Amino acid sequence: MPEQRGERLQKVLADAGLGSRREIEQWIRDGRVKCNGRTARLGERANPEDRIEVDGRPVGQKRLAGRERLAILYNKPEGEVVTRKDPEGRRTVFNRLPRLLRGRWITVGRLDVNSAGLLLFTNDGELANRLMHPRYGIDREYAVRVHGEVTPEMVHQLVNGVELEDGKTRFEDVVESGGEGQNRWFHVVIMEGRKREVRRMWEAVGAVVSRLKRVRYGPIILDSAVKAGQWRELTKEERKALLAAVDMKADRPWGKLFAPGHRHADRKVHGKPTHGPVWGKRTKKPGEQE
Repeated sequence: MPEQRGERLQKVLADAGLGSRREIEQWIRDGRVKCNGRTARLGERANPEDRIEVDGRPVGQKRLAGRERLAILYNKPEGEVVTRKDPEGRRTVFNRLPRLLRGRWITVGRLDVNSAGLLLFTNDGELANRLMHPRYGIDREYAVRVHGEVTPEMVHQLVNGVELEDGKTRFEDVVESGGEGQNRWFHVVIMEGRKREVRRMWEAVGAVVSRLKRVRYGPIILDSAVKAGQWRELTKEERKALLAAVDMKADRPWGKLFAPGHRHADRKVHGKPTHGPVWGKRTKKPGEQE
C-alpha cells in the first residue's frame, strides 16, 4: 500500500496557527480553502510546500513550516466576551492578550459573559482541538455560588444526571466549600463544555447560580497570583502535563514571550517592556484616579 503524502490539510493549517482544527474543517466544507489552485476537500492531505490559500489569500511557506508553540493562562473577569470582535462594543478577552507577530491566539473552550476565571490560549490549533475534544476526557472545575437552599437530594440528582434540552449530563463531583444563609459555595467538576452547562444544571434542580468561576482546566489550576484581567505563561511542568493529558509529543519547541529582545516581546506599559511572570491588567500611575 503506497505511503500517504503529508498530513491532513486541517492539521497543517491548525499547526500554522490559523485556527482550531474544528474551525478549519468547517472552512474546508464551506469551500474557503484551496490547495495548489483547486478547492480543497475534507480529508485531503498536504505538505508545507504546497500552495495553500484561505479566502483567496496565500498562507506563507514560513508559517506553514511550523513555529514555536505558545500557551498562556488568562483570568477572565466578568463582563468580557470570548470573541475577537463584539458588535455591542463590549471588551473581549483578546484585548488584554499579548500580540503575536505570527499566527493568532486560539481559545481553549469558552466562558459566557457573566462567568469568570481560567481560560487557556495557545497558538497551536492541534493542541487546542485535543483539549476540547471529548475523546481525551479533560475535566473542568468551577467554583459556584448558588442562591437558595441546596438539599442532599438535589446534589444526588446532579451527580447522577439531569436532563437538559441538549441531552442528559452530570457533575463528576460536587463539594460544598463555604458560604452562609441563602448563598452557598460549591466546587463542581464536569467533563464536557456545553453552552452554559453548569448554570443550566443547577437551574434544572431549582437553584440559581449567582457567581461562576472556572478554577481548573485539566491539569492547569488558576493560581491566586494571576488577578482578574491578567495572564501568564504556563510553567515547564504545566506544559509537560498539558501535552501528556492529550497524548501529544513535545515535537516543537516552546516559545518565550518575555525574553528580552525576543520577537514576541513587543508590548510596553508606561514605556517599559512587559517582561515578568504575570501581566495584562493596566495598573494606575501614582496619584491617578480610577
